[in-house]
Amino acid sequence: MGRRSSGPNGDDEGVSNEAEGYDAPRALLTLYDEALPSVYGYFVRRCADRATAEDLTSDTFLAAMDAARKWSARSDEAPPPITVPWLIGVARHKLADHYRRRHDRFTDPVAELPEPDGEDRWDAEVDRIVAESVLARLPEHHRTVLALRYMDDRSVPECAELIGRTVHATEALLVRARRAFKKHYPEGGAR
Repeated sequence: MGRRSSGPNGDDEGVSNEAEGYDAPRALLTLYDEALPSVYGYFVRRCADRATAEDLTSDTFLAAMDAARKWSARSDEAPPPITVPWLIGVARHKLADHYRRRHDRFTDPVAELPEPDGEDRWDAEVDRIVAESVLARLPEHHRTVLALRYMDDRSVPECAELIGRTVHATEALLVRARRAFKKHYPEGGAR
């Protein structure tokens, strides 16, 4: 017998994850319209351009559908509930893959930054590039919690729910992640 779980909206409307009764691909299709803004929003705040955010959103839903189809084909294991937080978890992995592919861009430090031409926009852009490179070097769980908290402006309890940890554990993770970020951030940079 499979385990009981919540429905896509977090309710317990009799949704059962029994392998023979739960159609994971259909559950994903049903959730698509509700989840799309959340998944796209997750990426658009973390990517330099909308095209990358759109590509990563597409990759996330394709990976989620592949996983859902595999669960439907297997009879030995009940699939997890297909929910927005689960999709955000898939999105986190896709973003981590994206950062890993881009990591090569940041392996050689810039010897000297060009002199600013007096525009504040330049300093902000340099700070963003440096922050991206620091984030790319952090472990995935640190990148994820920092991005949720400071880029998405989520509360600590919301972060905890999205990453599947307790509030206390999330607070501790944030402390460690901020410390790691600060350790890797170049001296003299904005903090």
